[in-house]
Amino acid sequence: MVPSPTQTPLQSPLALLLHASASSGPSPGPGTSSTTAEETSPPPPTESSPWPPNGSWPVGRGRSLGSGEGVSPWDIALCAAGSVVACQNALLLAVLCCTRSLRAPTFLLIGSLALADFLAGAGLVANFVVRSVMDPVSDAAVLGLAGVLLTAFSASACSLLAITVDRYLSLYSALTYQAERTLPFTCGFLAALWLTCLGLGSLPPLGWHCLDDPDTCSVLKPLTKDQAAGLSVSYLFLFSFILHLYLQICRVAFRHAQQIAVQRHIVNHAGSPMQSIFCLVAGTRKGVSTLSLILATFAFCWVPLAIYALVADPSYPQVYTYYLALPAACHSAVNPVVYGFRNPEIQRSLSVAYTTYLRPLLTRLRAAIGHV
Repeated sequence: MVPSPTQTPLQSPLALLLHASASSGPSPGPGTSSTTAEETSPPPPTESSPWPPNGSWPVGRGRSLGSGEGVSPWDIALCAAGSVVACQNALLLAVLCCTRSLRAPTFLLIGSLALADFLAGAGLVANFVVRSVMDPVSDAAVLGLAGVLLTAFSASACSLLAITVDRYLSLYSALTYQAERTLPFTCGFLAALWLTCLGLGSLPPLGWHCLDDPDTCSVLKPLTKDQAAGLSVSYLFLFSFILHLYLQICRVAFRHAQQIAVQRHIVNHAGSPMQSIFCLVAGTRKGVSTLSLILATFAFCWVPLAIYALVADPSYPQVYTYYLALPAACHSAVNPVVYGFRNPEIQRSLSVAYTTYLRPLLTRLRAAIGHV
């Protein structure tokens, strides 16, 4: 069969019919031109279109403000870390509040640290919930959560500094400081600390943010570049001061160990003074290793994020901020272990609570399951 002049050999009638059916869209209405119908039809997706959009994982309907991004796996990781942090510090706060013997100024400082870390964990969980539920996320929610997290992490860092200063003064001037460190003095100091941190956290909700001017945003949105730089410098200075205090604590501890060893040798008139010194120094080295672990953990968790927020540009991929913010959030899970659960008196209170309440409850549950 010879093809017609208007039909090539590759265009059979069946092929032309299939091509027309695939390329034709809904026919335009009587008053609609074909050009209008083509403009209203959605453009076909291209092969180079990124998925997920903007590198995010659209879990739920949450979107971060003004970016069109969904909840990413990093948000899920931060939410999981926040849940662990909140549960740990809630348990520590419950022990401190329910035990009458834990009312000394030292335990008030530990309670302040636990409260700050609990708010940080709860803020991370609330951030995930808001981003997953609200579409779009409102300015008020973003600024409110930023204020809570800023208050919580600032109070946590200041509480760490207060605990370090308390330890240093207790060792450096034990006689005078023990008399001056009363309960009202500690409560007043903590009240001033929390008022300062609340004032700092209220800056974003009161208008000090970058939502109205995205060019001024930092990698810690909605904080501006100046605010992020100020926080970074403050954290680096705080770490340097804590490091200096712990070095002084180690120096004073070794000096006291040597003095005590010499005094014991003079009183007992037996044994070598060097043996006593070595025994006490060995015990002191254990405390120094603990202090070194505390400093190394703080440096690993917070210093990289502080330096990155100081030098980074907002155009950098957001995954870098997530990667550095996750260890900072996990640091709030380390604090109750280092400062709370390792304390012998808190361990004793936990043991009493387990024996009095939890063990009988578990026994009744086992009995009920056995009867079923």
